[in-house]
Amino acid sequence: MSATEPAAVDERTEDGFFGGRLRLIQPRHGHRVGTDAALLTAAARSLLTPGDHVADLGSGVGAVGLSLALSGAGRALLVEIDPATADLARENARRNGVEAAVLTGDVGAVGRPGLGEAERETFDLVVANPPFDAVGRFRASPQADKARAHAAGEGLLEVWTRAAARLLKPGGHAVMIHRPEALGELTAAFEGRFGDLRLKPVQARADGPAIRLIVAGRKGRRGALTLSAPFVLHGPDGAATAEAFAVQRGQATLPL
Repeated sequence: MSATEPAAVDERTEDGFFGGRLRLIQPRHGHRVGTDAALLTAAARSLLTPGDHVADLGSGVGAVGLSLALSGAGRALLVEIDPATADLARENARRNGVEAAVLTGDVGAVGRPGLGEAERETFDLVVANPPFDAVGRFRASPQADKARAHAAGEGLLEVWTRAAARLLKPGGHAVMIHRPEALGELTAAFEGRFGDLRLKPVQARADGPAIRLIVAGRKGRRGALTLSAPFVLHGPDGAATAEAFAVQRGQATLPL
């Protein structure tokens, strides 16, 4: 089977996301939608105004971008480098009755000649879930789609932040989720392009270290950086907190 052919039915699953309001076809193995997508969706929804034009960079099968479309976005653009995954995003948009355009290509090229040049400065909100794992620091997955989704090359955050800035209108919001170890690189990439930066750590437990970091900023603004209280996923008993359960179900936003 070629990379662009749709996966066989038995290699895919149909799963609920966003409280079951979104039904997603995704590969049975490899990179799958999870907590990061729910957190990014909830954070972005806290900044979403009905009718906003939204772009989802590194969209995968479309979980975040399509959820924002269901939440009132006026237009959704999904950008995904893997052709087979981009095809699944298109199928998911169609199955869920959501109007969304899907661009197949490298995030670093979007907004430039050859890949959505006309999209420059047309979006109110850009969300991004870039690859997390520095090449050479973590063992790459043997599954090609999962390895691509997780492996981050040198300077990748700078490339993705530039792409977000190209797409956003002045004053538009960029929201990104990453590992907390990338704090320095994240703030450096946002600096000069985005102000009013807001950082929100995500902890597995209240007494543990941050495992994710959500960063948001506004294009062309100069406001100071704000560090929010952490969001905690699990209580002392290991069960999901009420707040985390609501976010996973798409019943709550994650204010930044």
